[in-house]
Amino acid sequence: MSAGPAAADAVQETSFARFLNPNRKWYNNKRIISLNAWIVILLITSSTNGYDGSMMNGLQSLQQWQDDFNHPSKGRLGLLNAIQNIGAFAGYPFAPYLSDGIGRRKTVFLGATIMLVATALQTASQSVGMFIGARFLIGLGLTFAANAAPMLVTELAYPEYRAPLTSLYNSLWYSGAIVAAWATYGTFRINNTWAWRLPSLLQGVPAALQFSLVLFCPESPRWLVSKGRDAEALRTLAYYHADGDEQDPLIQHEFREIKAAIEFDRSVAANVGWRSLIATRGNLKRMRIIVALAFFSTWSGNGLISYYLNEVFTQIGITGSSTQLLINGVLQIWNLFWAVLAAFMVDRLGRRFLFLSSAALMTLFYTAQAVYFAEYTKHGVAAAGHAVVGFVFLFFAAYDIAFTPLIISYTIEILPFSLRAKGFIVFSFVLSVALIFNQYVNSIALDALGWKYYLAVEFVFLWVSLVETKNRALEETAAIFDGEDALEKIIHEETAQRTPITHEIANEKA
Repeated sequence: MSAGPAAADAVQETSFARFLNPNRKWYNNKRIISLNAWIVILLITSSTNGYDGSMMNGLQSLQQWQDDFNHPSKGRLGLLNAIQNIGAFAGYPFAPYLSDGIGRRKTVFLGATIMLVATALQTASQSVGMFIGARFLIGLGLTFAANAAPMLVTELAYPEYRAPLTSLYNSLWYSGAIVAAWATYGTFRINNTWAWRLPSLLQGVPAALQFSLVLFCPESPRWLVSKGRDAEALRTLAYYHADGDEQDPLIQHEFREIKAAIEFDRSVAANVGWRSLIATRGNLKRMRIIVALAFFSTWSGNGLISYYLNEVFTQIGITGSSTQLLINGVLQIWNLFWAVLAAFMVDRLGRRFLFLSSAALMTLFYTAQAVYFAEYTKHGVAAAGHAVVGFVFLFFAAYDIAFTPLIISYTIEILPFSLRAKGFIVFSFVLSVALIFNQYVNSIALDALGWKYYLAVEFVFLWVSLVETKNRALEETAAIFDGEDALEKIIHEETAQRTPITHEIANEKA
């Protein structure tokens, strides 16, 4: 279902680029700098999730943690890793209603509050059961925060920087992973329970920042318009995107397009319940891509390494805790570099190019990794084990150029506002199902070499189904999935309202 030339021309005609002030940049405009500072507070939500995966890797290498929790069996270890995602399930039915009901900002605050309490319990754990319960609550709180935060980022960001900033959200997963990896590396020499309690305590830092600051953050203008608070939405857009000038051409265009898109969503899908996600051909196409990306993001061989890296190292002869922790710390820095680099290239290179390149390179590097792993297993050649480590790094570089920065930003940008919270929670749900499988089952059986064939299937699906969305405004993606009529109607509604917006909502201000 392509948009066709007419829709493409319409997008070019109404693109936000022609309304941008060339002198207004992120580095020389105080209001945009301030907005980006708020966005950074929201971006670190992802750090909590990244911290968790890396921390669990590190704790498994700590003798103090193993001793305090009676050397968990394979099944118990799987539960310890998977329980955070199980906790997320408890929040899934409520997260989209909170995000759409009380707002993105307050939902992030609620999630941060729960995570702070959970981190305190985790740090004070006296038993495996207490540790598992705390991790369950971390997953619950993270569900609320992680549903609302990336939507608030994409709905607040200055249009020119929307795609890179939203792509940075999941990329900063590795910032948490880096802190956790080096925290456990630094504490493994402590000869008491603080060897693992200190890394547990540090997991609460992102939540503490959000708890302290997020209520002062601006609310999403899209959410405000959906609640009939047009004057507040206009003021927010003008304050952060145009130095307070409500008559700025960019602000007039943004506000009209938001209004037109939300009105179009209401007219097309008066029922905004769960059935709306599959009510039209365009929405079915969206959901097919979203579900596939959720599975691909964790069933590409990366889940095996992310949560059980120390076991992989042990099987190739790298058994020292210090060495394992050191490699894990370096790997997280490597991952962050490639993910952030790709996030800043999404509008230049395009989503399709990055996804297809990622799938092709992962297939190549995972196959090589499997070959050298088998070589070490059969013959015990040290060089083969070292090659496995090298291909682990190359594999993650390939993964990071698309699946780290794009799976969340692409999911959010292809969903219209009325479906965004629910569609995003479907993505999160599918992702958690896939993660639980990986975390629980792979702790029992690490033989996943057949995934190189699955990676080839991913490439074919992405080639056939993935739609390019680079350099488009958030509201303009309707043309890609809903056909030419959708964008033309939005354009008609937007251009029909050429009188100054401030006059239209003067009564509301009064």
